Amino acid sequence: MGFLLLGLFIILMLIGIPIAFVIGIVALLGIFDIPYTPEATVPMKMVNGLDSFVLLAVPLFILAANLMNSGKISEKLIDLSLAIVGPIRGGLAHSNILVSMMFAGVSGASQADTAGVGKILIPSMQKNGYDKETSVGVTAASSTIGVVIPPSIPMIIFAGLTNASIGALFLGGIIPGILIGLSMMVFVYIIAVKRNYPRAKRVEFKKFVKLFGQAIPALLTPIIIIGGIISGFFTATEAAAVASLYTLIVCMLYYKTLKVKDLPKILMDTLALSSLSLFALAAASALGELMSYYQLGTIAQDFFTNNVSAKWLFLIIIIAFFLFIGTFMDAIPAMILFVPVILPTALEFGIDPVHLGLIVVITLAVGLITPPYGLCLLLAAKIGNMSIERSFVAVIPYIAIIIVVLLFIAFLPDIAFYIPRMINPSLF
Repeated sequence: MGFLLLGLFIILMLIGIPIAFVIGIVALLGIFDIPYTPEATVPMKMVNGLDSFVLLAVPLFILAANLMNSGKISEKLIDLSLAIVGPIRGGLAHSNILVSMMFAGVSGASQADTAGVGKILIPSMQKNGYDKETSVGVTAASSTIGVVIPPSIPMIIFAGLTNASIGALFLGGIIPGILIGLSMMVFVYIIAVKRNYPRAKRVEFKKFVKLFGQAIPALLTPIIIIGGIISGFFTATEAAAVASLYTLIVCMLYYKTLKVKDLPKILMDTLALSSLSLFALAAASALGELMSYYQLGTIAQDFFTNNVSAKWLFLIIIIAFFLFIGTFMDAIPAMILFVPVILPTALEFGIDPVHLGLIVVITLAVGLITPPYGLCLLLAAKIGNMSIERSFVAVIPYIAIIIVVLLFIAFLPDIAFYIPRMINPSLF
């Protein structure tokens, strides 16, 4: 029966059924086939899968991102980024990457970054002589940093699955995120020199100070979130609520770019986007029950025990596996399904859960820019009016950059652990 369900899973995906429904259908049929299993098992498991205080952080961080975009905070960050790196050859592309790094510190959602930043910078880049491949590729690829630099929704989900420290995961994502961003900027500079992309005029110091002052309220957000979590002042879910409330206050009272009449649409957009992830998560919880019945965790552990004797080989297999899974599945259901399967073996190899979490999150971030699922790639391609095929070719060099940084983190974990150990040695 297991092979039939796997075949059904593949067929349903190939004919274009959304992955959340594919997971739900397979879970429904598979559990119904288990003897003496009541029909209410699937909906019960789906409800139980969402019955978690930690999961409240998902819609709340998405709300914070939507408030940022609607309140035009992203525009303030773009102006500051352009003032910092604009004078470099290819300044608009560099600012695209830098603003994604800043945006990542406020919101844990990469798609919001692609939508908010892309709507402004993709047309602007094309207008200033950048080809479509560069404008779309840079925007889509740099937005993946949103789930690496804290706060990060996938990191929160991973912590909930493994009891890993959310504070350690957040702090551990800072250096990898910065490395990915800086590496992309080096690549962009090489392209910009070859293609003679324009550079912006240097901003006067007085104007720079003004731009920095306008962006300070937004830049304080990650300090409030991470500082509150590390100090134990509030949980990750409470941090998401604080981020949403803080962003709302800043947009309405400080920037005055948001009005009460804008809130219903923002809330509806948040509900629509959140429902996609949460429904997939609920369906994955039901499928996880089916996988437990077939003892896939035990099978996987036996496979690794009998065939994989080296820690480095295990890490390579995990990276390759999640790169493949990420092409057709969102990070949240992918982690719900497969992290419990690989965690026991990872612990046997002496891999810290925080280290494993960083590897899994960065690997699944690549899935945001790989078809057919890649949401960030689809959004950027639509904004840039370019085909998915051309868009994917454009992001391939950036995918290579992410994978290189990922391998460094996988085999040299002290790089990522430097900040967590410096700030709070008790995390390890």
